[in-house]
Amino acid sequence: MSIFLQVDSLAVANQALVEDQPVEKTLSIIDLLTSGGIGGISIMIVLFILLFFALFLYFERLMAINKASKIDASFMNNIKMNITAGKIDAAKMLCAQTNSPVARLIEKGISRIGKPLEDINTAIENAGNLELYKLEKNTGMLATISGAGPMIGFLGTVVGMILAFHKMASGGGQIEVGSLAEGIYTAMTTTVVGLIVGIIAYIGYNHLVVKTNKVVNQMEANAVDFLDLLNEPV
Repeated sequence: MSIFLQVDSLAVANQALVEDQPVEKTLSIIDLLTSGGIGGISIMIVLFILLFFALFLYFERLMAINKASKIDASFMNNIKMNITAGKIDAAKMLCAQTNSPVARLIEKGISRIGKPLEDINTAIENAGNLELYKLEKNTGMLATISGAGPMIGFLGTVVGMILAFHKMASGGGQIEVGSLAEGIYTAMTTTVVGLIVGIIAYIGYNHLVVKTNKVVNQMEANAVDFLDLLNEPV
């Protein structure tokens, strides 16, 4: 009988030890993002709106720049053949049928054939500036978001620390760490999300700049080829 009593007492003791052990709580990403209270959630909403606009602007500009960079390899050869043969209207028609910045630059130059070479060069440069403006449209917004994202995140850090210190001040020296969690979560999560938004926008902006420069170099190379063609002796 005493053996069974000892076994029961050991089982009760083990159960008590298990119940006294702290239970490890898992925190999902949603809980982490929404654990900062109203202030933290408000800042998170702003950051996610910025992230959405950054991604939208990046992919919209990327598709536009990729489309602008595509041009038929035989385009300039056909232009040279038509101009050499005196078929100016055919060269203009070929440019009109080709939807690319290079074609629009060449079309502007063809329309000035017969005028001084300096005037043709100026017309091509003006058309090139207009095409560059079209390519860079809204890319400046990405640069703004890359700087604004981390700043808004740091704003959340300051707000979170203010909330934490306010709890400490109003607690009369008997504040528990758990009651500071809301302010600390606001401070940390907004900083992380703000930095993520800034990094994504910064990388996207620089990638678009590189892609745009490639298109600009393509336009300049074809414009030089066209001007060299006009300089060739008849």
